[in-house]
Amino acid sequence: MHAFRLQLGVALAYRCVLQGTEEGRLHAGQRPADGDQEAAGNSLSQRGVERPAPAQQCLRHQQAAFKNLFEGRAKYPAFKSKKHRQSTEFTRSAFRYRDGKLFLATCDEPLAIRWSRELPSAPSTVTVSKDSAGRYFVSCLCEFEAETLPVTPKTIGIDLGLKDLFVTSEGERIGNLRHTAQYAARLAKAQRRLSRKTLGSKNRVKARLKVARIHAKIADCRTDRLHKLSRRLINENQVVCVESLAVKNLIRNPTLSKAIADAGWGELVRQLEYKGGWAGRQVVGIDRWYPSSKRCSCCGYTVASMPLPVRSWTCPECATEHDRDVNAALNIKAAGLAVLALGENVSGIGQVPLSCSR
Repeated sequence: MHAFRLQLGVALAYRCVLQGTEEGRLHAGQRPADGDQEAAGNSLSQRGVERPAPAQQCLRHQQAAFKNLFEGRAKYPAFKSKKHRQSTEFTRSAFRYRDGKLFLATCDEPLAIRWSRELPSAPSTVTVSKDSAGRYFVSCLCEFEAETLPVTPKTIGIDLGLKDLFVTSEGERIGNLRHTAQYAARLAKAQRRLSRKTLGSKNRVKARLKVARIHAKIADCRTDRLHKLSRRLINENQVVCVESLAVKNLIRNPTLSKAIADAGWGELVRQLEYKGGWAGRQVVGIDRWYPSSKRCSCCGYTVASMPLPVRSWTCPECATEHDRDVNAALNIKAAGLAVLALGENVSGIGQVPLSCSR
């Protein structure tokens, strides 16, 4: 009940200041002033809602949102739907953390939390969120010392794909589990049932939660596997070389968009970057236009074209038989190491930009 009251206060605070700005200064071409926060707080008091610390923090976020709008960094703030993700932020004065127990605001009892890990230090900010599937999460902002892993001479290049999530320069293939396809039948059935429910009915709310839980299950499975694979790559290799793919452009493909989105290439590279930075590893991204698939990893000969259905080919220069993906991974590794050493690729065809190196 206490969490519900806090969410109600935060939602009302956000809507009050946004509605007041729409009706007043913004239409006149003026920026919202700091006094709008106090006006929104008075409006909350008139509605009989308390002004807890999360509601005050929400007003600060609203002020920052309008500042970003007028400085050209963001779009106009939108009203938040109660059906989507909800979050409440608690600063240091609005919570207590003692002996592994978390007390929020005026709560006398600690939150019943199943901790995923021990906190490295006392949190400075706590965020309580609720996703569209109805699950609650607590995120704690803490300071910690990243542990640098011992230096290893091993380096690796990976070629991202759809049939296999990625293929390493050592010839290892990591299969793509296609999580969306695994739950496609259940998801379609739940969505059909949702479409038959009456708008505004309680049965529709229940059906929507079932669809949201399936989507959450798919996302959790994908994220869990990507975390395990990225951790393994960082632990075992000193340098990881990858392609700098424009996933937002690739996802426009009308045939492969669903498969590309399900693979999670961008998330995998993102995890490699920050985990490599923590562990003292280097993650190198080569240019997206580098011909890794069309170039022979033995002699350097580059063929004119390499259609996607061609999975193996023979070099006309040195007669070496290549597996398309393994050959690409070897070329990515060679180009990435050249970037670290010289700032250019091994073929001499031009500069290979260093997308990320930690």
